Amino acid sequence: MKPEPLPPRALLDVIEYPAILLGADYRVLASNRRYVERFGDVPPSARCYEVSHGYAHPCDQAGESCPMAACKRSAGRERVLHIHNSPRGREHIDVEMVPLLDDAGVARYFVEVLKPVPIASAQANATRMVGRSAAFNQMLEMINLVAAHETSVLLLGETGTGKELAASAIHEASLRAHKSMVTVECAGLTETLFESELFGHVKGAFTGAVSNKRGLLELAQGGTLFLDEIGDVPVGMQVKLLRLLETGTYRAVGDTQLRRADFRLVCATHKDLREQVQRGAFREDLYFRINAFPIILPPLRKRREDIPLLARSILDKLHPGRTYRLSDRALARLQALAFSGNVRELRNILERATIFARELLIDDEVLQRSLGEAPEIRDHANEEAAWVDLHTQERRYLKQLLDHCQGDKARAAQIAGISVRSLYRRLE
Repeated sequence: MKPEPLPPRALLDVIEYPAILLGADYRVLASNRRYVERFGDVPPSARCYEVSHGYAHPCDQAGESCPMAACKRSAGRERVLHIHNSPRGREHIDVEMVPLLDDAGVARYFVEVLKPVPIASAQANATRMVGRSAAFNQMLEMINLVAAHETSVLLLGETGTGKELAASAIHEASLRAHKSMVTVECAGLTETLFESELFGHVKGAFTGAVSNKRGLLELAQGGTLFLDEIGDVPVGMQVKLLRLLETGTYRAVGDTQLRRADFRLVCATHKDLREQVQRGAFREDLYFRINAFPIILPPLRKRREDIPLLARSILDKLHPGRTYRLSDRALARLQALAFSGNVRELRNILERATIFARELLIDDEVLQRSLGEAPEIRDHANEEAAWVDLHTQERRYLKQLLDHCQGDKARAAQIAGISVRSLYRRLE
């Protein structure tokens, strides 16, 4: 007697991540228990792109990579990073698609495995990398791909693009996350000081060395060593750094004992290291040693659609519990800026704005002041004729606030400091 075939859900339940079974027409045929727990039940006959993204068409027709389309072409497994809808809002998901082939080698069904990417957020978040733009997702996909490996990573980007936050994300998603990530600020250190900070020293190694000092390498044992602004490492120290990376051993300053280092290396710089190599300011062999997996962090001007999300995250971090809001004009002005200082510059502007703002609404005038721009000078003599009574002015303010809150009366009332009932009454 032939055994009864297992239902698809029972087969999917052996997968340790949320997973769904798809037909070649994109319809969701089954989901496992972990998928239902994280994303909820799938409506009957629903297609994956409808459930995951709210699209009316497959992902590749909506300007995104479609893992199923790639599977049909390659007849092999494909992987892509997407932003999915969930009961908690939008989330970054590492999607792996596996085709199930028939005897003729044609993909008839597909298993889609969805692994959450907790190192970044597609919603406002005060502690993690934040973004939804294509440029941000490309960077995040690179981080997510390399994090689980021991490969050395070189983060490249302008000042203020969040290289230390990216290094932390790599560490958190690595197998070394249970140990420390130790940051070495390479900029401004002399060769002697750099060596002492990195390797440590023993008592009497030099004038002022009155006791043994543990180096940052020792503190990073088993974890991640992050060399920030590695392009500023003194040329003389680059030889010792190269030897450390090639042999995995070092000596504390003034010591003869050889010590073994165990760390994962992440470096960052805003400089063009290839140009430095060409003019002899950076060793070519060291450059190739640290450049195993380069990741470019996009400047803010190439991810302008992330500015509202970043602004919300920064304001929440600056003032927890206070709901500062940007007016539409202020937000439009922010999105038009060049941002040579990137996210760091955005943070400074918003911090100044919260100081200048008399209320929780940051309007265009406040933002201009935060940018060091003079607000438009008004002709008060001609303006006097346009003055209105206080009730009319209040209604105008509340209507503008309601527009800013996209019709959310509870949120508008909270910002205005009145009850929802009062809001209705004053708008009459």
